[in-house]
Amino acid sequence: MKVKKIVAPTMPEVMNKVRKELGTDAVILNSKVVYLGGFLGMFKKKNIEVIAALDPQPESQFNNRTTKKKDTAVLEESKNLGHHEETNKTILEEIRMLKSWMETNRGSRLPSYPIPFQRFYEHLLNQQIAEMTAKQIVESMLLKEIEGGNQINSSQLKKMFSDEVSTRMGDLEFGASLTDKKFVHLVGPTGVGKTTTIAKIAADAVLKENKKVALITTDTYRIAAIDQLKTYAKILNLPMEVAYSMEDYKQARLKFEEYDLVLIDTAGRNYRDERYIDELTEIISLEGNTAVYLVLSLTAKYQDLEEILARFQKLPIHQLIFTKKDETSTYGSILNLCLQGRLGVAYLTNGQEVPDDIEAVDLADISRLIAGEFRDE
Repeated sequence: MKVKKIVAPTMPEVMNKVRKELGTDAVILNSKVVYLGGFLGMFKKKNIEVIAALDPQPESQFNNRTTKKKDTAVLEESKNLGHHEETNKTILEEIRMLKSWMETNRGSRLPSYPIPFQRFYEHLLNQQIAEMTAKQIVESMLLKEIEGGNQINSSQLKKMFSDEVSTRMGDLEFGASLTDKKFVHLVGPTGVGKTTTIAKIAADAVLKENKKVALITTDTYRIAAIDQLKTYAKILNLPMEVAYSMEDYKQARLKFEEYDLVLIDTAGRNYRDERYIDELTEIISLEGNTAVYLVLSLTAKYQDLEEILARFQKLPIHQLIFTKKDETSTYGSILNLCLQGRLGVAYLTNGQEVPDDIEAVDLADISRLIAGEFRDE
């Protein structure tokens, strides 16, 4: 067995050196972070040190005696290292995992990682997280695992993933912040559940926060939408105005000026129609206590959600609201859209019941939702 210590600034560089010096059949026996160079103990640079080995090819009977001598020497050298039985088991497990990684990656253009990380990467893809995003997250997790030198299980992978999500989205605003704004517009494509979501938010504000709430609808394209909101307003004993024109809308705002919260239901139409976005821009006042929430359905295809977000970002979107959580088991679109639009999430809705089926969310909720029931098996 040929054993060699290799040091380089990053793991990819280490792996390249291993391939060049020992070939593609080499395996990694051990890896750790070391600090080299510097002056008077300061300014040392972090490097990755690995111990790599290459098993010799089977030799002829003529060379058996020489081979045995070499094997004996290697065994003696191994004994001198003072490795305990438990350490040897750990090293053998690392050999198995990393050799599998190298064999899988050989000649492949697709990313491949040590077994637990590969399974988690595939889990993220199954959750419909964008391929590049999943790759970046897993490689960052892998580097931290190398630095920590720990054995990885499912719980640790989920914790590392949660930390990565926090790093990437910690500057975004999550959870409901409607208390800061008076006039709140819900916008989005048709069929995502804006009207029901408004009823849930209104009920929550009235019943839990004892706020003075009013409703306005500009969705005059569908009689059913007006009737639906009127029903909710009657049940909750809330005033409601229907705005058929810009003048109606301005008058409604003036009428409800003294209220704590005014929720505005906008028409859901074809988001590809530029006139629709222009009309929303006209309706939404950019002055005063105004906020805009984009409502999206988790059952929609990610490609469609991506296009919807791009269209609606012409408006001053404050946060996202995702509906129909109960109708899907894939939640990667939440992460994708938050990163794409640099927007946080206010609410998730998970059914039709008013006011129960709505929840304010934080980053930890998003991480748990995506990691789900992942098991490293």
